[in-house]
Amino acid sequence: MSSTTPKSGRFQRHKVDWHSAIGTGLTLAATIILLALLALLLGQIAWRGLPGLSWRFVATIPRKDMFEPESAAVLSMIIGTTLRVLLMTIIVIPVGVTTAIYLTEYAPTRSPWTRIIRVAINNLAGVPSIVFGLFGLGFFISFIGRNLDQITHSSGPHFGQPALIWASLTLAVMTLPVVIVATEESLKALAPGLREASLALGATKLQTIISIVLPNALPGILTGGILAISRAAGEVAPILFTGAAYYMADLPHRATDQFMDLGYFVYVLSTQSPDITKTTPILYSTILVLLMLTFSLNAVGIWFRARRRRAMQAGH
Repeated sequence: MSSTTPKSGRFQRHKVDWHSAIGTGLTLAATIILLALLALLLGQIAWRGLPGLSWRFVATIPRKDMFEPESAAVLSMIIGTTLRVLLMTIIVIPVGVTTAIYLTEYAPTRSPWTRIIRVAINNLAGVPSIVFGLFGLGFFISFIGRNLDQITHSSGPHFGQPALIWASLTLAVMTLPVVIVATEESLKALAPGLREASLALGATKLQTIISIVLPNALPGILTGGILAISRAAGEVAPILFTGAAYYMADLPHRATDQFMDLGYFVYVLSTQSPDITKTTPILYSTILVLLMLTFSLNAVGIWFRARRRRAMQAGH
């Protein structure tokens, strides 16, 4: 009786999936090119910026002749940039999270009002940053600030002038879509059983959101905050008309004070320097400080997010 079973020592030929192989190769090549460009960019900035980086440069308030390498310093810019980013974060996260909770937990999906809100958020994400700067000048300074001066009977322009608070509010409006989208995705990713179990035990919807939904969605909310910080830290156009100062002899003490900014200082060095060759080392050192500050602020948010994720995993 003959058998049709193939012999054990015989190898079978397999077809090669060329489509998958080509796709994998292209994505790998794109990733390598992206990483190479990033390394080249950071390497060039570090190579040209490190020689001018010193303790005096980062810990001294600059003098008015800040185009001179011997007197250039960025302490005022570091403090101003940090304050505006932190104040922006404090403003944008509560507003963005509240909006995302409404859209995810309360708003009817097919409601025209909900669709209008989503269209507005999408359009807001595509507005150029210079438009936000003009909006901040017209709405926060000219409208709100001057009306506050009239209400408080200020002798001079106290609120109706560029200030740290107006620059931070303008940046908060600009980064609001980032926080809303990140929070929405985090809320939608939660298992429905968490909400159902809480409601079944007698908790109200608000208690469920505060005690169950928000703590579990916190890593995603922090991701939105990190993305907002990353975008806002280097922005110049929104603060150009709303708070950044060309030069200040003192540090900002109140929310209504103007401030010096690293991004704005880079802009000044690039466009208004009397001697580009002499100020190029200052320019690269300032860019390096701005990158280090941005990475540091992001690292704090990433640390909080990782800590929260570990606590959630330990709880499970």
